[in-house]
Amino acid sequence: MKKHLLTGLMLGSLIWSDVFAQSDYPTLSQVNQRLQKLGSNASVELKSLTKTEGGKDIWVLKVGTGAKDQKPAIAVVGGVEGFHVLSVELALQFAEKLVAENAAVLDKTTFYIFPNMSPDAYEQYHAALKYERRGNAVPMDHDRDGTPGDNGYSDLNSDGMITWMRVEDPMGDWTVSKEDERILVKADRSKGEAGKYRVFKESKDDDKDGKFAEDLKEGIAFNKSLTYKFPVFEPLAGDIAVSQKESRAMLDYLFEQWNIFAFVTFSPANNLSAPLKYNAGDAKKRVVTSILEKDQAINAMVSDLYNKTVSQKAFQQTNQGTDGDFFQWAYFHFARLSFSTPGYWTPEFKGKTNAEANYLAWADSLGWNSFVPWTEVKHPDFPNQKVEVGGVKPFVMVNPAYEKVGEIAKEHTDFILKLAEMQPKLEFHNLKTESLGNGLTRVTVDLFNNSPLPTHSEMGARSRWLRKVRIDMDATAEKIVSGDKIKLVDSMGAFEKTTLSWIIRGTGTVTIKAGAAHTGFATQTVKL
Repeated sequence: MKKHLLTGLMLGSLIWSDVFAQSDYPTLSQVNQRLQKLGSNASVELKSLTKTEGGKDIWVLKVGTGAKDQKPAIAVVGGVEGFHVLSVELALQFAEKLVAENAAVLDKTTFYIFPNMSPDAYEQYHAALKYERRGNAVPMDHDRDGTPGDNGYSDLNSDGMITWMRVEDPMGDWTVSKEDERILVKADRSKGEAGKYRVFKESKDDDKDGKFAEDLKEGIAFNKSLTYKFPVFEPLAGDIAVSQKESRAMLDYLFEQWNIFAFVTFSPANNLSAPLKYNAGDAKKRVVTSILEKDQAINAMVSDLYNKTVSQKAFQQTNQGTDGDFFQWAYFHFARLSFSTPGYWTPEFKGKTNAEANYLAWADSLGWNSFVPWTEVKHPDFPNQKVEVGGVKPFVMVNPAYEKVGEIAKEHTDFILKLAEMQPKLEFHNLKTESLGNGLTRVTVDLFNNSPLPTHSEMGARSRWLRKVRIDMDATAEKIVSGDKIKLVDSMGAFEKTTLSWIIRGTGTVTIKAGAAHTGFATQTVKL
């Protein structure tokens, strides 16, 4: 124990000296170096599940002690969106803090940490041309014209960033925001507002089909290619769900980890600042599209814990999932408790309702240069129209300055550890033995779930992918006069008990074992 503690402290010192020396989000090389350091710890198993088409590793860290796969586990996932570089750092710092500062929790809980599911896209943050990329490196013909990636972005103003271009056009749908003249908003025709611009991502019509940036030089987005509400035929989704090396490798791995009871995903989706809403009609459909009622109550309870632990308050955060995303797959198709948070929001600036205007007002107050001023450019596809390039710089609205990440990571580490404390916990209580004569003993005991969480989500109780609680009496069948040698319980609610009883023939001792991988196991020795 002392050796492991010393190793953890040394590792923590090495890791944090590197982290605090940084001034920006790490490159993939720096991420891999930190992962290798973590992998040298006795409580950590580091494994590459596969390599992406771009040759990048998809890593998983299994962190725990003893029989790791037989303890309740939480999976922590980062990088489901390539532009959300904060999510990778939050997952990585959680792993580092877990090993260096919170090793005691590993006696009861295992953690599976997937730091970056979109390394091909993540790399764009550090590339010469910066834009908020989602897709991997697989060549894709998104517009189905026979040529993959033949109409991507173009850096029209040569500033190394892809922002927006606005084209003056009285038939356009966009106009200048009343909150900030730098920002464009959709004209409200019902209020008599006239449009002034057409708006596109910074690009040219390279394939001459009248469209802009519709065939990006990137492949499939991990967070748009899962099976729940798979968006068939949409760009970045692919033709078939789970068609990519990284998504297939991750799901194959997860289907072997029966002990996971909850997921925490760092992504644009959010059901932690505010819980999902239950819809009775959608919950009764053949294909369920609403969180189930009992699970909504759990979501509300965990959301309350999150808001008490994390100091930031969400500003206009209404994204509770998008088609084909991982966060919803983990609940609707994998049947585990699934929680997601962006981890960061721009603080609310008084009087601003538009998200971009709010961000710019806040950035201006700090003296940050976060906007590319609208600058006129000559555009080959609009020879007789005024075209300007500008807008909020890529990455800045969803990723805070790196100097802020340490505090954000600490609060989210605290939240995940508090969630771990709530894990299902089976215990035996009120053991009674009664001699019935003729060598017979009645054994009665209560099995108790000493947790505010049930052993199974309501979705999990319906699912074949979450094992039932199994209760084993180790006496031979010949000795069991009454009661089940093996009994299965579908689920146990929060702080719920079930009473078990047997009549056993003979003397000596017997052992009762109850549990499942995702609940942990309880044992009780009985003297007859």
